[in-house]
Amino acid sequence: VAGLVGRTIVMAAARKSHDIQIVAELTRLAGSFDRFLVIPGAQTVLVFGLISAWLGGYPLFGFLQGAHSNWLLVSLVLYLAITALVPTVFLPTGKTFDLALQEACTAGAVTANLTAAFNNRLVAWAHRSELLLVGVIIVLMVAKPF
Repeated sequence: VAGLVGRTIVMAAARKSHDIQIVAELTRLAGSFDRFLVIPGAQTVLVFGLISAWLGGYPLFGFLQGAHSNWLLVSLVLYLAITALVPTVFLPTGKTFDLALQEACTAGAVTANLTAAFNNRLVAWAHRSELLLVGVIIVLMVAKPF
């Protein structure tokens, strides 16, 4: 969660800057949040969550295995939905963003292509969805409503 929030704050600052050097440094910092917090954190949460469910006797697959509790199954589906954003949205648009950033660094100024990459609506909605789904998963883990 800290990595997601940190990356979001840093990219918002990069988006607002008109200095390509600052933009380049902030996007590198955002990449560090992904590499050192978001990716390993997400993998660690999954592994330890599965181990905890198994050790705690929680029904991972809910109604599919005849249980009455389904919050863990819903959380797992939401986690997989977030994970699906990586190959379908974040990686392809990330390559386009990287090219636009390289072009802008070579030009020495924030370019129209970089601005367009920063304002990609699909990426914006994917990141909003990612944050929302993580919040829902946290609520499900705490409240265990069903």
